[in-house]
Amino acid sequence: MPSCTQCSSAFDITQDDLAFYDKVSPVFNGKKELIPPPTLCPDCRQQRRLAFRNAHVLYKRKCDLTGQMIVSTASPDKPYKVYNHDGWWSDVWDPMMYGRPFDPARSFFDQLHELQCTVPRLALGNWNSENSDYVAIGADNRNCYMASPCFRSEDCYFGDSIYSCKNTIDCLLCEGMEIAYECTNCKNGYALFYSQNSLNCWNSWFLKDCNSCSDCIGCYGLRNQRFHVFNKPVTETEYKKILMQLLKPLTHKKIDDLRGSFLEMELRLPHVSIHETLSENCTGNEFIECRNCFESYDLKRCEDVKHCYRVFDAKDSYDLSKCGVEGLEHCYELMNAGYSNNHVLFSHVLQNSADVYYCEHCFSCKNCFGCSGLRHKSYCLLNKQYSREEYEKLVPQIIAHMRNTGEWGEFFPVPSSPFAYNETVAQEYFPLTKEEAERRGWNWHQDVDSTKQYLGPDISIPDSVFDVPEDVTSHILRCSATGTLYKIIPQELAFLKGNGIPLPLKCPDQRHKERMALRNPRKLWSRNCAKCGKGIQTTYAPERPAVRGSEEPSGSRGEIVYCESCYLATVY
Repeated sequence: MPSCTQCSSAFDITQDDLAFYDKVSPVFNGKKELIPPPTLCPDCRQQRRLAFRNAHVLYKRKCDLTGQMIVSTASPDKPYKVYNHDGWWSDVWDPMMYGRPFDPARSFFDQLHELQCTVPRLALGNWNSENSDYVAIGADNRNCYMASPCFRSEDCYFGDSIYSCKNTIDCLLCEGMEIAYECTNCKNGYALFYSQNSLNCWNSWFLKDCNSCSDCIGCYGLRNQRFHVFNKPVTETEYKKILMQLLKPLTHKKIDDLRGSFLEMELRLPHVSIHETLSENCTGNEFIECRNCFESYDLKRCEDVKHCYRVFDAKDSYDLSKCGVEGLEHCYELMNAGYSNNHVLFSHVLQNSADVYYCEHCFSCKNCFGCSGLRHKSYCLLNKQYSREEYEKLVPQIIAHMRNTGEWGEFFPVPSSPFAYNETVAQEYFPLTKEEAERRGWNWHQDVDSTKQYLGPDISIPDSVFDVPEDVTSHILRCSATGTLYKIIPQELAFLKGNGIPLPLKCPDQRHKERMALRNPRKLWSRNCAKCGKGIQTTYAPERPAVRGSEEPSGSRGEIVYCESCYLATVY
């Protein structure tokens, strides 16, 4: 059992893993260039990939093509040329002009990073959108702001992983939602607030793991129910009376009280060991229409994958992060890859490409190695064009060099990321201090402390949103948790007033952090089903404190966790 060269923890490499690495190893001139087993554990590999994704930290800077002010994920102090969307996709520049020959006396990664620093970069990964200039990653959106990634959505603000939604604020991993606030892992809902892991629910507040429910408050694990409060049925008349008492007007104290009562009830009820829908033979959590997916999380329509995280439509692939929609196959160590990629290895920001290795920001390319910013190209190496024969001869020589330097089989090193570590998604899942990151040689972005520069008055926010003046959107507010300055945008105020929700007292980043904390970790523990006793793997850690007053046996710890069969038998 090898030890991770970064964190020193031991990790497994199975015979199936070795067979996969052999299967995806590229072939040049009839010779297979074997991919070696990984040197980092799955968590450290995931951390390294996530250090190449910035979904939320945006900057104002000049477009290096037009000179106009633009919004970009790359701060002005980064050593890159950054073009706006139209300029980058235009024909006024040619990425091939930056090509260079490979130098066998130098590290391959050093040469590739130099290329990446000279080839212009896209300011944002945002396509075909209207009035959505502050969406870092998305497509086909209208009137969206600080929601990223965000796709096919309208009037959505301050969210993460928003798909086909309308009129939502402060949501995470939601699809097909309309009028939603503070929802996480919810799908196909309407007028749903402060809810998690719920499907086809509407006109409800504070739900978790509910399916096809309406007009409910503070309910857990219900199926096909209406007019329930804290899992108890009430009449329609009683429900309306309770609704007025609990939520009209809604204040932050009422929210805290409702959450406390809900948590106390929830921890006395069984939890399913794994959240999956129409899936089989999977380990990890959050699967929809998946089969044979192992040690993976947040997958849809995937098959025969391992160590994958928030991936759609992938097959026969390992170590993918934030990838997919319509066809990924035979891929390994991939980050930010979109539509239709086949046999793409050690790359990020790829689309409609095949047999591509160590490339970034390449679209509709085939048979390319170590390239940046290419479109519709084949047989290119470090952005230099070769014939097929030359390419097939040169690439094995470079791979042999990379074997000697320990680079072959490794993803891009974190210091070559276009973003500082604390600007990336890696900081959300693997938080480090500035000192810890710099000790590893990773970059850190130090912002000017605006909280000290701001000399204006702190604004008092009324408990009820109906007492908030319209001009609050012109004021600067201070986060009650971190002191960070933030503002309420007019669309946000209109939504909150329209739904009777109090103004947030915390900045968007802190609200996102707290939503992330509601989700189970991407880690598995072995324990036994609390009903039938069979062994299960689950993301519910057994070390959590025992629930006071629980019906669990004395001395037991953690949530009551059932295997899927026992759980379904309980809720249906």
